[in-house]
Amino acid sequence: MERTTCCVVGGGPAGMVLGLLLARAGVAVTVLEKHGDFLRDFRGDTVHPSTLALLDELGLGERFARLPQRRVTTVQLPLGPGGALATVGDLTALSGPFNYVAMVPQWDLLDLLADEARREPSFTLRMSTEATSFLVERGRVTGVRYRTAGGRTGELRAALTVACDGRGSLARALPELGLRAFPCPMDAWWFRLPRRDGDPHGLVGGVGDRLLAALIDRGDYWQCAALIPKGTDAARRASGLPAFRAGYAAAAPWLGDRVDALASWDEVRLLDVRLDRLRRWHRPGLLCIGDAAHAMSPVFGIGINLAVQDAVAAARHLVEPLRAGRVGLADVRAVQRRRWPTAALTQGLQRAAHARVIEPVLAGRPPLGDPRRAQWVADRLTASRWLNRVPAYFLAYGALRERPPAASVR
Repeated sequence: MERTTCCVVGGGPAGMVLGLLLARAGVAVTVLEKHGDFLRDFRGDTVHPSTLALLDELGLGERFARLPQRRVTTVQLPLGPGGALATVGDLTALSGPFNYVAMVPQWDLLDLLADEARREPSFTLRMSTEATSFLVERGRVTGVRYRTAGGRTGELRAALTVACDGRGSLARALPELGLRAFPCPMDAWWFRLPRRDGDPHGLVGGVGDRLLAALIDRGDYWQCAALIPKGTDAARRASGLPAFRAGYAAAAPWLGDRVDALASWDEVRLLDVRLDRLRRWHRPGLLCIGDAAHAMSPVFGIGINLAVQDAVAAARHLVEPLRAGRVGLADVRAVQRRRWPTAALTQGLQRAAHARVIEPVLAGRPPLGDPRRAQWVADRLTASRWLNRVPAYFLAYGALRERPPAASVR
């Protein structure tokens, strides 16, 4: 019979951070990751100051700084279709040393965390191993059944199972957890375009005809997103690539000289945007964190960092019960009590952005109901360095910062 103290399902940022923190505290932890490696493109590659500070606390700051990366310090949005860019968030207004967003391929971050975790004798990472169902005894989750890429099946029993397997989580099928979905007006297309000297820098937005552009500065290229009305992927692709290139160039006119570099629809990936959360993140023997508990919209780009903060809070609350081998319902319930307000607040702000900005633009209406109101908001943010700190701080740290358990700090 295979056993561990904590079984973590999913080797994304939340799962790897939780596995590292628990293993450093002496808890036997096994992470199951269904893929054979971490090499997947167009994942959350933004590492925000909250995560940078955590890596530094864990003694990984210098190693992370040596990874190839691009540092982003500003958020720039247009004042209307084709309008001038206004800086509505400047992270340099925050105190250092982590007053920037590091753009690092997610696989590099996960490799760093995995390499560090493997130093701990109580840590096990099993790649190409997919959890297929939960083991349940007397109403308590006692582990998982799994299947490897080679077809071998087995059972892994654990005192606690933590679902970190994203919006497709096994746990979301459990009716007692009560998945609540919110309307979402858009889907997103992801692709790349070349970056040139003289381009804007940082995180840049654009407004077009029933289209929103979002661009992330990756140094020699732009990681581009096009927000389109929900469910219109097939119809828009049928309209042809030239029409899309022209529409994107209208949203970001300074890119007009290179949109032809997008040569095929095969280069455009669809993200089915969802916004939802579980009413309960737990049942006896099971805890859900990150996207498994609350799938975030790409608005603000902070979903990965919220998931990491969930993992930090979970580790701090669960280290001692796991060490004692007695994880009760009150222990996992405490994690939800700690993290639910932050998730609900962030999703509330995202829903407001959907309703007041994204949905009107995608319907061909001005954001905020009046172009003059959008101009007024942008003017106030750009004119006041103090006000500019508010969106910068929220982007950097979210609504609540978490500290790792003392036993995990090096």
